[in-house]
Amino acid sequence: MAKTKTAFFCGNCGYESPKWLGKCPSCNEWNTFLEETIAKQNKGARPTERKSTAKAQPITTVQIDRVRRFSSGDAELDRVLGGGIVPGSLILIAGEPGIGKSTLMLQTAVHKQDQKVLYISGEESLEQVTQRAKRIGNLNENCFVLTVTDPEDITAQAEELQPNFVVIDSVQTMNAEWLDSSPGSVSQIKESTASLMRFAKESGIAVFLIGHITKEGNIAGPKVLEHMVDTVVLFEGDQHHFFRLLRCTKNRFGSTHELGIYQMNSNGLRAVENPSEILLNRNSEQLSGSAPAVIVEGIRPLIIEVQALVSSAVYGTPQRSATGFDVRRLHMLLAVLEKRCGFKLATRDVFLNIAGGIRVNDPSIDLAVVAAILSSSEDLSIPNDVCFAAEVGLSGEIRPVNRNEQRVAEAAKLGFRRIFISGNQEEMPKPPGEIEIVRIKKVQDLLREVFN
Repeated sequence: MAKTKTAFFCGNCGYESPKWLGKCPSCNEWNTFLEETIAKQNKGARPTERKSTAKAQPITTVQIDRVRRFSSGDAELDRVLGGGIVPGSLILIAGEPGIGKSTLMLQTAVHKQDQKVLYISGEESLEQVTQRAKRIGNLNENCFVLTVTDPEDITAQAEELQPNFVVIDSVQTMNAEWLDSSPGSVSQIKESTASLMRFAKESGIAVFLIGHITKEGNIAGPKVLEHMVDTVVLFEGDQHHFFRLLRCTKNRFGSTHELGIYQMNSNGLRAVENPSEILLNRNSEQLSGSAPAVIVEGIRPLIIEVQALVSSAVYGTPQRSATGFDVRRLHMLLAVLEKRCGFKLATRDVFLNIAGGIRVNDPSIDLAVVAAILSSSEDLSIPNDVCFAAEVGLSGEIRPVNRNEQRVAEAAKLGFRRIFISGNQEEMPKPPGEIEIVRIKKVQDLLREVFN
């Protein structure tokens, strides 16, 4: 009986070593090597790659064609991908368990009536996939389902059907028969993805890969997986909230700043066309500690609600907590209020929350955060018709942000009467509606204009 041969692979970059190493010599990461069983390749076990006959040519003679795209049938998914699906692209969609990755791709496959789609499931049976598809919506005769895990079987079926795109759920279940390692291992994920990538580029058929997330929040498998694919899309959200966010972290064919917003219900995921109306709570009763902020995600302006609570510290050390906002930036804004405005917040607890369960990185939210903290600290409510869009500097100055015309237009559409921006902002055309632009240069001006 032949002796089993093993090797060690780096879980971060896929580097192979005959023995275990504490530090990977390729990516310099520590404790990333895993032992896997490997086998010698038999003749005919893996299709022989044909030799390339392409010849090099001067770059000045290369014909540049505009990237062709076709719609997936989902406006939010098309937005995040940069305007649609690029033929021959390899797209990775990753997220936490139960967040809705399979639901998103299955309803995209079912609702696409005019195009042929091949849905591969390595985790569910045909009956389970069909039952879930019935719950999502009407069945589509152009959606073909298959339950296999061998990449060669998948490419053979795709070549026969010639679909517009293929969905594989999930890449961690792929199991190339010519490898002895178990599904989900570094070598299986790397080789299976490479096989699917070759198929996508040669056939021009787009391939969606659904990926798992580890407990640390990283995409399961080697880091080389993210390098191999054309687009990496993260499906984020909290299972205790209705909203799901679709973000693009890598896109070879478009921008990575776009955001798609969905709402989870019993019939699947519903695209949110106007998220500002849902994320913003316009109560008739004015409460302290709440301030609307106008942010921009990609090309989409959003109005969100910033909630703050300032209370007396029960214990010796004051608490600083932020949900959906960088807590280090919260510490900076509190220091600015203490140093420049004289508010004694060092002995008080400060809690900050972005309503709706979303996370914001746009610096234009700073002014709304400061307004919410001051409102809660002094127990003074902010008028319902006021919103904010500006960055706060360390010296207490109000700094300008980009795309203010879109921010003002979004605020006017939702009925706001005043918007506070930086006094150093360049002049803009007259805003639509009856909204008034209030320009301030210091944090002290905010106290005078909002709280009198």
